Amino acid sequence: MILVLNAGSSSLKAELFDSHLTSLLTASISEIGSTGKLKIGDARSEVSTENHADALSKLLAALTDMGHGPESLTAAAHRVVHGGATLTAPVRLTAETIQQIEDCIPLAPLHNPANLAAIMALRALTPDLPQFASFDTAFHASNAAVATTYAIPAEDRATGLRRYGFHGLSYASLVTRIDPLPARLLALHLGNGASLCAIKDGKSVASSMGYSPLDGLTMGTRSGAIDGMAVLAMAEAHGIDEANRRLNRESGLKALAGTNDMAEILSRSDADARFAAAHFSYWAARHAGSAIVAMGGVDAVAFTGGIGENAAPIRDAIMDHLAFLGPLPVHVIEADEERQIARDALALLTA
Repeated sequence: MILVLNAGSSSLKAELFDSHLTSLLTASISEIGSTGKLKIGDARSEVSTENHADALSKLLAALTDMGHGPESLTAAAHRVVHGGATLTAPVRLTAETIQQIEDCIPLAPLHNPANLAAIMALRALTPDLPQFASFDTAFHASNAAVATTYAIPAEDRATGLRRYGFHGLSYASLVTRIDPLPARLLALHLGNGASLCAIKDGKSVASSMGYSPLDGLTMGTRSGAIDGMAVLAMAEAHGIDEANRRLNRESGLKALAGTNDMAEILSRSDADARFAAAHFSYWAARHAGSAIVAMGGVDAVAFTGGIGENAAPIRDAIMDHLAFLGPLPVHVIEADEERQIARDALALLTA
């Protein structure tokens, strides 16, 4: 069995797969560092944890009680947000690859440390268990330099300032489940984080996200694309840390409608809610035009993510903006990043 772990700054999510990639159970712990909830399937209980190592220990103990102890595991696999320019494919975790993930911390200071905390905690608890990592940036490693390079001074480019793209595990999973796969697929991952990807012959050629997950589409609490001078003006007015917080946690749908819950927004009839939904759809379509240029056309559209899967009015509004392209097949695909991570680990195990 393969245990897939997705560690956030204050949460730990897990899913257990058998060798056929069938999901056996899901589990999670919230509010790491205080008292939170341990969920295994539909069962919930209160649990206090000190850190990621403590949370992982308690999660493994709960799985052991259900007959899925560490001795039953073939491997563990982790979601790591940023692999930088070097980690562009799934890897087996060794001292060298762990160091490479640490080297990417400046590129993802909010994410990679939590991912590493789970890796190191599991290594301490089960040192002989093979561990693997899959990267959210890796799917976009096929983007050409012209698509990833910012037109900024060379010394700044040398520090790693370039477009990377994210949600790659979602897109990698998506392309395995559309048969036949269109030659030019416009894929939209729409959720609290939202992006789109131009997929040509199964490979990413452009992404709406850039150096960070802030760029591109309007999102739940992120602004999406914004003029750099506007960012500097906010930093001057509020300070860098507060500007960062506002752009990442107080913007997007939350800033326009007072909530980042698209279901709530669509249930309302007030002007703010209508405008927020229209803004979200309009900018998704605007960025879609850019992606279509990158592919030289489009043969089909795919939606995934919580909003992409469940908000038909948003899908319809985006497709209405794209109606000038003529009729296009539309696929709605359930996001399944955890199974993709397990698939990556299994492929490395059996290589």
